[in-house]
Amino acid sequence: MDGQTSTLPYAEIKTISFVRDLTLGVEQERRVFQTRPKMAGLWVSFELRDGERMEGILPNNLLIAEPQGFTVVPPDPFGNTQKVWVPRQALKSVEVLGVVGSPIRARRQKPVPKDQIGLFEQEG
Repeated sequence: MDGQTSTLPYAEIKTISFVRDLTLGVEQERRVFQTRPKMAGLWVSFELRDGERMEGILPNNLLIAEPQGFTVVPPDPFGNTQKVWVPRQALKSVEVLGVVGSPIRARRQKPVPKDQIGLFEQEG
């Protein structure tokens, strides 16, 4: 808040968190999803160099992929952290756990057989 800056070597950066309020901090927030996420995108799991694991949602658009790292939405949408940037150098591995809300395939309803009895249809 007082405007001080520090210079860190790129190799020492683990993550950069974009927060709503600087006074609340980011240490106590969830790092993994408790259930399958609802927001659209690629659900990914990062294994960091120090062995820590964190999950997030990447946009499902490869045109905005950054060569220096990944910007993800963290698991707690109501927490203080809005986005997290993870540099590629800080990672051991990245695994896609699922594609959420993919427009690739729409669910089609099964056709009703013509000889099926209509129990709940209204005649009019």
